[in-house]
Formats: sequence, structure tokens, C-alpha cells
Amino acid sequence: MIISTTETIPNKKIKEVVGIARGSTVRARNAAKDIFAAIKNFIGGEIEEYTKLQADSREQALSRMIDDAKKNGADGIVNVRFMTSVISQGAAEVLAYGTAVTFE
Repeated sequence: MIISTTETIPNKKIKEVVGIARGSTVRARNAAKDIFAAIKNFIGGEIEEYTKLQADSREQALSRMIDDAKKNGADGIVNVRFMTSVISQGAAEVLAYGTAVTFE
């Protein structure tokens, strides 16, 4: 599966647009980690607990998007984007989406 944020892939010709591929996850913060994050927020610097949570969320959303594209017979996904939205206090959705395609 070829994944790209660009509209085209060098040396590949898109044969068919299969449709939109998407994958998402909703994650909530961990109360124990929030305590450490609050301390770091006061002191300053990177809040590693949240960085890891966001990274894991992006990877899961990306994996689900790839599964969605494969389910529809795609060889690749172009024009991939990520979006994050707040669902409720302490919970956010990470959405990965792109155009599922087949190549010649």
C-alpha cells in the first residue's frame, strides 16, 4: 500500500479512484498522566505523555484508514490528511483520510 500526502506518485499512473479512505480513533487522557502533565505544564517543556498519546492515536487512525482502503480494493492512498477534533473535555478524535486509488 502506497501512502502519500501528494496528489500523485512519481512513476505511477492512477488507474481508478476507489473513493475516500478513512480511519479514526477517539482517545481520552489518563488521570494519572494528567498529574505529571500538569506539573510539566507549570515547569515548562514538552509534555511527553500527551505527545505519546497523540502519536499512538495518529498511528491507529492511519492503520484503520489503510484497512478501509484495502477493504475497497485500493493499491494506494493519495492526498492523505489528518484532522483532530475535541469530542469532550479530555477526549479527542484523530481522523486520517485520503483518496483511495488503484494504479496501472
